[in-house]
Amino acid sequence: MAVGTSVKADLLPPVAEQRKEKTLPVVKKIHYPFWFGGSASCFAASVTHPLDLGLYSGLSAAILRQMTYSTTRFGVYEELKSRVASPDAPPSMLNLLWMGCLSGFLGGLAGNPADVLNVRMQSDAALPAHQRRNYKHALDGLIKMSRDEGLTSLFRGVWPNSTRAVLMTASQLVSYDIFKRLCTDQLGMPDSLSTHFTASISAGFIATTVCSPVDVIKTRVMSASPAESKGGLMHLLREIYRKEGVSWMFRGWVPAFVRLGPHTIATFLFLEEHKKLYRKIKGL
Repeated sequence: MAVGTSVKADLLPPVAEQRKEKTLPVVKKIHYPFWFGGSASCFAASVTHPLDLGLYSGLSAAILRQMTYSTTRFGVYEELKSRVASPDAPPSMLNLLWMGCLSGFLGGLAGNPADVLNVRMQSDAALPAHQRRNYKHALDGLIKMSRDEGLTSLFRGVWPNSTRAVLMTASQLVSYDIFKRLCTDQLGMPDSLSTHFTASISAGFIATTVCSPVDVIKTRVMSASPAESKGGLMHLLREIYRKEGVSWMFRGWVPAFVRLGPHTIATFLFLEEHKKLYRKIKGL
């Protein structure tokens, strides 16, 4: 019996190891509120709006756009990411890309009315006095647009806007996650303000580069003369390429980055602070 007892004792792990196994920390996934991205984008718009226009004209429309467009795209993206990811296995780049594309498309649909309104309010001052719409604020503009032009006016240009939203979200949000993971996992940087700043400025660079050709095409189509646009979009692009070469795709890149870069940085910094405060309140 003594021999049998000693054999069983030898098969059992030491008491210290048993206690260690029982006290291993359990990593819990954190589910952040859906509206965090929209809130962070609203704060960012409040900070960067004067940099874009030099004044706060049309700020209510810009805030409404972030409340609809950014809340949807950030919220859907984070929700999908939380369902696919696990504490020890973050989503792959391919998964991040399709999640970014889907959330960007839905964000483009949700934010289109505010986007149309934002463009109108920003350009109103440049119009002759008799052509100005003189919307008092975003809600007033939505009511007047619906009443005078019908509800369909709220979704004018929805497909180009949604296409751009897909490119913007897939490049901006996905590249931020990838650069942040690179900083923390590969470079050993702490999950701190410096890491968030590095990842966000890199994301702003990527997003500006990806969206630049689309923005140039949109501008050229809108400003083309009847003779230039007579052959359609492909004819116009061929003519532009013949005259300017490949560099046409990045015309205006610097001013575009000056607008988008600070907004991207501010958005992700505010978003990370939202998450940090949430973890502190919840004791996570």
